[in-house]
Amino acid sequence: MTELTILMPCLNEAETIEVCVRKAMRYLDESGIDGEVVIADNGSTDGSQAMAEALGARVVHVPMRGYGAALIAGIDAARGTYVIMGDSDDSYDFSRLDAFVDELRNGADLVMGNRFRGGIARGAMPPLHRYLGNPVLSTLGRIFFRAPVGDFHCGLRGFSRQAILDLNLTTPGMEFASEMVIRASVTGLKMTEVPTTLSPDGRSRPPHLRSWRDGWRHLKLLLTYAPHWLFLYPGLALAAFGSVIYAGLLSGPISMAGVTFDTATLILASALILIGVQLVSFYGLARLHSVNEGLLPRTSRFERMSQSITVDRCCQVGGLLLLAGAVSAALAVVVWAQAGWGDLSASWIARPSSFSVICLALGVQSIMGGFLWGFLSQKAEAKTAETAPVQGAAGVAAARA
Repeated sequence: MTELTILMPCLNEAETIEVCVRKAMRYLDESGIDGEVVIADNGSTDGSQAMAEALGARVVHVPMRGYGAALIAGIDAARGTYVIMGDSDDSYDFSRLDAFVDELRNGADLVMGNRFRGGIARGAMPPLHRYLGNPVLSTLGRIFFRAPVGDFHCGLRGFSRQAILDLNLTTPGMEFASEMVIRASVTGLKMTEVPTTLSPDGRSRPPHLRSWRDGWRHLKLLLTYAPHWLFLYPGLALAAFGSVIYAGLLSGPISMAGVTFDTATLILASALILIGVQLVSFYGLARLHSVNEGLLPRTSRFERMSQSITVDRCCQVGGLLLLAGAVSAALAVVVWAQAGWGDLSASWIARPSSFSVICLALGVQSIMGGFLWGFLSQKAEAKTAETAPVQGAAGVAAARA
């Protein structure tokens, strides 16, 4: 069985494809590894395919455009137990792959190159990427997913083919680089890093990468797989901050350092509470959807949360909040009636009114959110029920065998 596939995505790389294939072929010959070189071609029109085939590489034609689409097809077509992927623009040295192979043979599922540790040649990486984009996105990735990776976007990386196939990666664009690391992290694959070098590419044309567009796509993907950072933590912070301010102002205005905080601050605090609670509920729904779709794994904490949230409980909480809001509104109307339906102090009437609005809004959110949670939960149960007969039949067949 083939041990190693050296995989290169390609789109009009006639200027550099030959030198990349030669280096990869030389590495396989000199190391004695049973391997192959695969070119995942994205529809080149400059003869890149013929050049690669003439040197002994196998070309996989990928009609769907995109860096990720090419690599997904290439990984699927690879015959090696391990795959080392890298760009075909001669920015990575395919003749120096021993560190990747050693880590893979030692049991690593994903081996990332780290260009910041190995060395970035002058002119090899734009300053925007080197000092802002890559460090910021890599830092966010380490914080969000606790990934032991210092260079999230290094294009030279090795991995166990089957382990990566099991991740069911889907992103067709440049953000595929982030998706691989994110999914490997959240599913608990064994990851490590090795230093690698980056040289200026050998192309005369501009790169396919678009800094701001692709950077934004990477950031969106990071946040998609981290609903706790996108929804939960900001929501808890806003709700807590708003609640502290609201509680302090509920009994009357507060003066500090010559500044009086009253109705306007009370309204702002009310908005913070409502927005914060809404974000927290978004987190729960997003987490449930992500688990249902296989984007995030089930955890014991998630299971406990799922068991504690039911449509009945949400309706009960929502009903109590609606009742509290209605009572507060009724008391405000009674006081208004006792005043002869005339003008009331804005500072005074804002307090029961805002409390009523908060309770009524949270009550409706709780009930509607509970029904939506129930809908998503039923969808997950339906999926489980659909697979149960198949699993049962397989079990019967295994028992008969």
